[in-house]
Amino acid sequence: MSQDRGTEPNLVEVYTSQGHLGARVAKSKLEAAGIPALLSYRAASLIFGLTVDGIGKVRVLVPERFAEEARRILAVEDLVQDEEGS
Repeated sequence: MSQDRGTEPNLVEVYTSQGHLGARVAKSKLEAAGIPALLSYRAASLIFGLTVDGIGKVRVLVPERFAEEARRILAVEDLVQDEEGS
């Protein structure tokens, strides 16, 4: 069965985390705001728990039409955390 690639949205990276925890938190925040999100990572990072040399890099991807709003949501969350941590 083949898929028509023309119907798939262009995915854009809006966040990168070194490890799965941060990426899953970002994905959850986006989904709570109604923005569909996917995680992209190497299987070895999940199987072996590796987070060194870029192996543990996890990218959060959203459809291109949501990219600006997603970055804004994640940036606001970072600012709030920075203020609370100070």
